[in-house]
Amino acid sequence: MSHKAWMKTVPTENCDVLMTFPDTTDDHTLLWLLNHIRLGIPELIVQVRHHKHTRVYAFFVTATYESLLRGADEIGLRKPVKAEFGGGMRSFSCEEDYIYENIENELYFFTSQVGWGGMQDVGQGCGDVGMQGTSLQPMAHPVPRGAVPELAARGVIQQVFPLHEQRILKRLMKSWVQAVCEAQPLDEICDYFGVKIAMYFAWLGFYTSAMVYPAVFGSILYTFTESDQTSQDICCVVFAIFNVIWATLFLEEWKRRGAEFAYKWGTLDTPAESIEEPRPQFRGVKRISPVTSAEEFYYPPWKRLLFQCLVSLPVCLACLSCVFLLMLGCFQLQEFVLSIQELPRLIRFLPKIVLAVIVTACDEVYKKVAYWLNDMGA
Repeated sequence: MSHKAWMKTVPTENCDVLMTFPDTTDDHTLLWLLNHIRLGIPELIVQVRHHKHTRVYAFFVTATYESLLRGADEIGLRKPVKAEFGGGMRSFSCEEDYIYENIENELYFFTSQVGWGGMQDVGQGCGDVGMQGTSLQPMAHPVPRGAVPELAARGVIQQVFPLHEQRILKRLMKSWVQAVCEAQPLDEICDYFGVKIAMYFAWLGFYTSAMVYPAVFGSILYTFTESDQTSQDICCVVFAIFNVIWATLFLEEWKRRGAEFAYKWGTLDTPAESIEEPRPQFRGVKRISPVTSAEEFYYPPWKRLLFQCLVSLPVCLACLSCVFLLMLGCFQLQEFVLSIQELPRLIRFLPKIVLAVIVTACDEVYKKVAYWLNDMGA
């Protein structure tokens, strides 16, 4: 079943996140993962389903409202405070839950993106476990950070994604997609898709609006420009100066606008590492961070530098040398073919065909090399 079809399918009444597996996944692996999810985070409700047409197993994951509130308290989730209690954003606390907006309504208190973010922590509660007795036993390393992100990166888990809420999608369809010449509902976009997506569309809308000024000025300048070379040169210089001023004002204004959105959505003082999900392939040893005093995985910088100098740099130089030699060979082949006048016309295109094949092949090879260097470099 396709990704879009899964997103529109709600076979259980209560389901927040859908986790699917390839049809080659054996029962031992499914039972192992299900057991560790339930042991790691017993508050989660996991139901197992099997799609008979595609022979794909899926986990339907959800949690009770009380469990989500406790989780929000543990991770310090920032939520808007009611106006009578001072307003603004504060880290959620179960002891003072009455001061937060929409606390009485679970449909509106935990937005779609917040619920998805909480469900992404499924793997965090079942990490550092062995894999004996499953098809994952040949793996060289145990799961370092969380079972779900690691298994998804290795292809054992096929997809993990939240199910859409048709009620909110229909509202966004009317107020956003079908609306013409109206302001974007950025707050609703942020609540449903998250801060990253909302910030992107905020920037896109701001950039589109700002482009009106150089477009209008350029059109007027083009209209009144004379046909002689001197007038055209003067207009080019004037337009270049205008673009420099416009770009500077655009960047400064977006800094202010972006800071306003970040403050409004509660991410102004949030460190980037707390927003970005850690890369599942990252390897390291556990330690207590000297900055945040939280547990983290640490990879010594000298090891990374050693790998870069002894492996990454030689591999990159070898790839560059290979490309240079192949390009030189193609040029020599082209000169040789063009020097022979008796060759058919189609044969003269042979160097170009060879070059196209080489570019395509090198692209695939270098992509695999880049992935390998990225994974090995931690």
